[in-house]
Amino acid sequence: MKSPAAIATTYETVGTAKTNMNFRKTFLLGILAGAFIALGGLGSQIASVCAPDPSTGRLVSSVVFPIGLFMVLVGGAELFTGNCLIIIPVLSKKAKLSGMLRNWLIVYFGNMVGGLLIALLANFSHTYAFADGALAKAVVSTAVAKSGISFADGVLKGILCNILVCMAVWCSFAADELAGKVLALWLPVMLFIIGGFEHCVANMYFIPAGMIATSVYGIAADGLSLFGYFVTNLIPVTLGNIIGGALCVGAMYYLIYLKD
Repeated sequence: MKSPAAIATTYETVGTAKTNMNFRKTFLLGILAGAFIALGGLGSQIASVCAPDPSTGRLVSSVVFPIGLFMVLVGGAELFTGNCLIIIPVLSKKAKLSGMLRNWLIVYFGNMVGGLLIALLANFSHTYAFADGALAKAVVSTAVAKSGISFADGVLKGILCNILVCMAVWCSFAADELAGKVLALWLPVMLFIIGGFEHCVANMYFIPAGMIATSVYGIAADGLSLFGYFVTNLIPVTLGNIIGGALCVGAMYYLIYLKD
């Protein structure tokens, strides 16, 4: 197992390489990551829809959802929330701030495209017809709840979420074998789902999926709109994710292990 200090040094190299990737590769890897996270979200919705109570449903979701991050890290893809750790090589002057911001911007919109594609495929393949349409109702209900979150809750739940997501990425670097990486990334992500925290890339699937389902399945829903998607949810949650990942994890580990 790598020590935390060794992980910090390793990520300096990894993060620097991310800032030097060309647009095409970065964007396509961003689409893949958005799709992988969306598939994890879809699987967690299917697995939990018939749970007898909300607590059990959330626990079941937490077991399935990390499959998305597993595919991102092992399959190879670019995830905005995980890439908040690029702040490490920026602070150690191995990468440029402009390179980090460029990566974040390209990956963010790539992730959005990937999430939307899975939302469209799941709706028009009538995957949500599962359990006599109970899944479609749950999908819409989730989108409504996320679109109605307060700005403060979005930021704070975003911070908590990306502390755990970035710790999942960080801990996966500690292992050299696949089994160790899987276990290391699974546990923090389970905790983020159990806590009900907010992940901007996952919401790039959850909210559009609910918006489209209202039309495909004829489910009435108040409060679902592009304003609720972008302004009420994505903006505060993204800010919170950046604070949680870049400041609370990335900058903290830089100060501990890399700053002279």
